[in-house]
Amino acid sequence: MRLKLTQLAPHLKKTLNTVYLITGNEPLQMNEAADHIRLVAKKAGYLHREIFSVEGNFKWNEITAATENLSLFSEKKIIDLRVPNAKFGTEGAKMIAQYCQRHDSETILLISCGKLTAASLKSRWVTAIDKMGVIVQVWPLEGHYLINWLQQRLIKQGLQLSSEAIQLLAARVEGNCLAAHQEIEKLYSLYGAANLTMAQVQAAVVDSSRFDVFQLTDAILLRQVNRAIKILRGLHAENKAAPVILWALTRECRCLIELKMATNKELVYKKYYLWDKRKSLLNQALNHRSLKTLQDTGKLCAQADRQIKGQQQGDCWETLFEICLQLSNTRNIY
Repeated sequence: MRLKLTQLAPHLKKTLNTVYLITGNEPLQMNEAADHIRLVAKKAGYLHREIFSVEGNFKWNEITAATENLSLFSEKKIIDLRVPNAKFGTEGAKMIAQYCQRHDSETILLISCGKLTAASLKSRWVTAIDKMGVIVQVWPLEGHYLINWLQQRLIKQGLQLSSEAIQLLAARVEGNCLAAHQEIEKLYSLYGAANLTMAQVQAAVVDSSRFDVFQLTDAILLRQVNRAIKILRGLHAENKAAPVILWALTRECRCLIELKMATNKELVYKKYYLWDKRKSLLNQALNHRSLKTLQDTGKLCAQADRQIKGQQQGDCWETLFEICLQLSNTRNIY
């Protein structure tokens, strides 16, 4: 049986299966889902847990032995199998398929792994779990799903934010739930349970280096070229990571291109988690930039990416400088 993550809690209230597969690339949600399963299992008498992490020359016969031998301390136990790279190989696939055939009610096999490929999801061992166990695929949160998730987390911590502040938080964490969790914890540690202003959230939700990157993009959009170059040079002098700066510039460029071409700008606003003030800033920027200029800037971003990765000669910081000038639409004054 395949369940959405939101269906897992109602399912566990009714029944407890002996095989669970949690797969995806969103670690916080995956860990919390596994924690929930372990908690329910413990209440049901599965008091002993053995943890196996598949890496290097892992011996799959250790899992077979663990599933066949009862614990000395408890009649029921959980085999907690973790496969970060989602590579089970022939031996691992065979072991799991055989375990599903035995259907041992005294043991729960809990498998957590990275995102499985489409081919893996159709494989024999996954099909075996699908027939007698539960598969939960965890997807990154986007759009209103991320906003709702953030709102629930904030309420749980006793924090109240305006819709614009939540949009800001969503934009800064880029769908990374673990980062969002850490930022919410930081807000709580700074202010306690409170109704926070936009300024408080903006000052706290990112580390100073990344905040400087957002200041850089704001200066570029406002065509404050001297300030933008000063920020860029400061970031370079402080040995800030070029990929982070390129990420922010590329994101801004793509957003402007999509807005330039959009027949429905609201869809672009939702995709990039833009709050009202940000929408206004971007729309003003569109009036001073042609689609061709933005597309040319996108090519420069690709060039900087290749330089950072060592796939093209040249100084990536010089290219980042060119991107700032071109995206500011002031390159022609130099």
